[in-house]
Amino acid sequence: MQTTQAPSRADLVAAAAELAPLLKSHSRWQEEHRRLHDETVAALSAAGVFRMRLPARYGGFESDARTVVDVLAELARGDGSAAWVAAVNAITTWMAALLPDEVQDEVFGAGEVRLCGTLSPTAMCTPVDGGLVLNGKWGFISGAHHSQWQIVVAMAPAPGPDAGLWPIMAVVPMSQMQVVDDWHTSGLRGTGSISTVAQDVFVPQQRILPLPLVLAEQYASATNAASPVYRTPLLPTASALAVGAVVGMAKAARDEFFERLPGRKITYTAYESQRDAPLTHLQVADATMTADEAEFHAHRLAGLLDAKAADGTQWTLEERARARADTGRVCRLAKSAVDVLNLASGGSSIYSDVPIQRIARDVHAVNMHALMHPNTNDELYGRVLCGLEPNTLYI
Repeated sequence: MQTTQAPSRADLVAAAAELAPLLKSHSRWQEEHRRLHDETVAALSAAGVFRMRLPARYGGFESDARTVVDVLAELARGDGSAAWVAAVNAITTWMAALLPDEVQDEVFGAGEVRLCGTLSPTAMCTPVDGGLVLNGKWGFISGAHHSQWQIVVAMAPAPGPDAGLWPIMAVVPMSQMQVVDDWHTSGLRGTGSISTVAQDVFVPQQRILPLPLVLAEQYASATNAASPVYRTPLLPTASALAVGAVVGMAKAARDEFFERLPGRKITYTAYESQRDAPLTHLQVADATMTADEAEFHAHRLAGLLDAKAADGTQWTLEERARARADTGRVCRLAKSAVDVLNLASGGSSIYSDVPIQRIARDVHAVNMHALMHPNTNDELYGRVLCGLEPNTLYI
């Protein structure tokens, strides 16, 4: 056990910004090999990125959500896939910190550890003495290649006669999981979000929490209960910790557009310099303001999470729904900004060595994510605003 003096937000953001050139240099390799480069993982580790949501007693920083947003945004300016894997690690590390303290000792006590996982309950559990036997498959496991533990969600018999099934959350060593190399996608290729399979994997009872209790903020860690970081609800927390990568993708598109702008002309027009064209002025203003709006929603969500964590006030149903809506709005606005700049980049930008086409595909992929999908999240928020009950547990 160790307690580390957490670096300031400014220090962590500066360290992330310094990584951007390295991450960018590996981005094509990561796309081609469909996973993060080992140097990328090592650099993220050395910069403390994987410790942002780790409990302090294991050497973690217990960073607030605003810090995570800003760090991930800087990472995404180098590579969106690297930032996305870092986001998933932050979320799943935080989730593991909700488990009983003895389980945390098992997961975090052996030194540096990385986690991956998903909230999809695509597996089944069978009760046995001392725990559950797990069978099933999970897709979209970002960072699985470099992780030692996976957070899993599965269906299990609920307590009581004729109680049916309910979802449980558990943590499983990656050494007990099979991996399926099926990550052949159009976007976020570098995340290595392969599928994992459990075949008759025994999960001890102490590593298991019923997901309805987690969603009701009935967590099992006695030690972490005093920390504001671990008092927040699951879905607003996951939402806030994910959006920074999306904000950074919009910033990356702007960086790439302006890097190529000098010397570019608009083919088949009289404009020898794209920079002189009024159309360009309108496009960059539109994209920049739209990206700023995306960052506003990300910071509003993170700010609310941090404020409520600090003062311990309960989340209203409307605030929970708005957290999902803010997430969707970040995705929609970031995609809109990237699309404007991508379209303005001309035919030469479709070559694989021009990063903006990759950024456009990555941000499109994020918009397809079930928990970040703008239309789904807007519908949920509007439903609650109209006085109806949410039609999902994931709120």
